[in-house]
Amino acid sequence: MENLEPLTLYTRDDVRLDAGYLRGPDEVCFVLAHGFTCSWRQPMLRRIAGALNRHGGVVAFDFRGHGRSGGRSTVGDREVLDLQAAVEAARRRGYGRVVTVGFSMGGAVAVRHAALHGSVDAVVTVSAPARWYYRDTVPMRRVHWAIERRAGRLAVRLARRTRVAAKGWDPVPEAPHEVVGRIAPVPLLVVHGDADAFLPLEHARQLFEAAGEPRELWIEPGFGHAEAAATPELIDRIGNWASLQE
Repeated sequence: MENLEPLTLYTRDDVRLDAGYLRGPDEVCFVLAHGFTCSWRQPMLRRIAGALNRHGGVVAFDFRGHGRSGGRSTVGDREVLDLQAAVEAARRRGYGRVVTVGFSMGGAVAVRHAALHGSVDAVVTVSAPARWYYRDTVPMRRVHWAIERRAGRLAVRLARRTRVAAKGWDPVPEAPHEVVGRIAPVPLLVVHGDADAFLPLEHARQLFEAAGEPRELWIEPGFGHAEAAATPELIDRIGNWASLQE
């Protein structure tokens, strides 16, 4: 990935975002939206970007409060503005089609962005939550501790370079399943593993059932959660799916 071009993006509410760009065929560009506490500079995200680059250009970026980006994470709310800044960066590079690919929190953001802002040609979610405040698994209870408790926010800042806004949502943003129906007629692909320790399959099914056509649901046997579980074969299939969408 030596040909990666560093980018600095700015959101409509003036948050600076750290990003990178991989040139690809002029037809399609993938905008890669990572999960909570991740970064596009991590090896697993760079591998995903490299795999998608075989199918088109790639804009990868860090959400606010993550890595080298400014601001503080609002865990799925104002991050739609971050994704919009990355989509606009792809458009400026002349791509005719832009596909957002979001993992976990990034998948929720991709749904909300497409529903509320439009401006994309296809949406892919991987291991995304359908609704907020889900605490029925141990990993998700840990996530809420990292977000809601002062000690948790300090721990995640020191260990993962993720800075979470201390003030909670006010008002609470619409959940992904509440807005996913507005994405149609833009194609939507929902990908989820049957071995996801964070979010069970009910989240994928809730998103899929609330979505309009065209839509697809891939239940991946033995697949865990988000970027850490994504294989090159799965990313290649996602790239092929996106290439077939019009």
